[in-house]
Amino acid sequence: MKLYSGGRQAVAGISQGPGHHGDPCPVCERGVPARFCSLGERRYLRCPVCEATLLHPACRLPPEDERAVYELHDNQPDDPGYRSFLARLTEPLTARLPVGAHGLDFGCGPGPALARMMEEAGMAMCLYDPFFYPSESALSASYDFVTCTEVIEHLYHPASVFRQLSALLKPGGWLGVMTCFQTDDARFEHWHYRRDPTHVVFYREATLAHIANRLGWSLEVPRKDVALFRKGG
Repeated sequence: MKLYSGGRQAVAGISQGPGHHGDPCPVCERGVPARFCSLGERRYLRCPVCEATLLHPACRLPPEDERAVYELHDNQPDDPGYRSFLARLTEPLTARLPVGAHGLDFGCGPGPALARMMEEAGMAMCLYDPFFYPSESALSASYDFVTCTEVIEHLYHPASVFRQLSALLKPGGWLGVMTCFQTDDARFEHWHYRRDPTHVVFYREATLAHIANRLGWSLEVPRKDVALFRKGG
């Protein structure tokens, strides 16, 4: 099984997503995204069904430039500030897991701080990232939970990735996601999250609820910008 990107670029053989008239939304695969706005050289689309906002494919970075941005990230596992940031996800997730649960940190990046924090809480962790931990064996196991922190905003084909993450989860398993939810359109132009050139999809809480409904999952939002999905048993 191929999992497309750990957040990052699509794996070879995958089309570049919406951009031609009539192309379906890569998040819900039902709506047809239409022009939302243009800001400088970047053009954005909006899906009328799931309400996702999408960077036009023509405005994405080349793969080598995308990786260069990720290599600039300085997310050290021992950084107290970064650990506090990740605790927004790890705390509510671990509260729902038994000690010893087996998890995958999908899109862990070069410094897998979250995996270390989950191990400190008594969980067993595997790592996957297409650039930094490209382990095919990690994608052939099944897990009690999967974490995706600051990942889904990078995905070229979110619907495909969510389906495959579901396949990695055992019945009743949890998917913990952290991404900045889009809210007021009036703030979009100056929103810091939009300004990251590697961010290509922006989700509202309603967008994530649409994903959950389509996959037959339940959804909780225990904290700002944190979504906990649970796969049906």
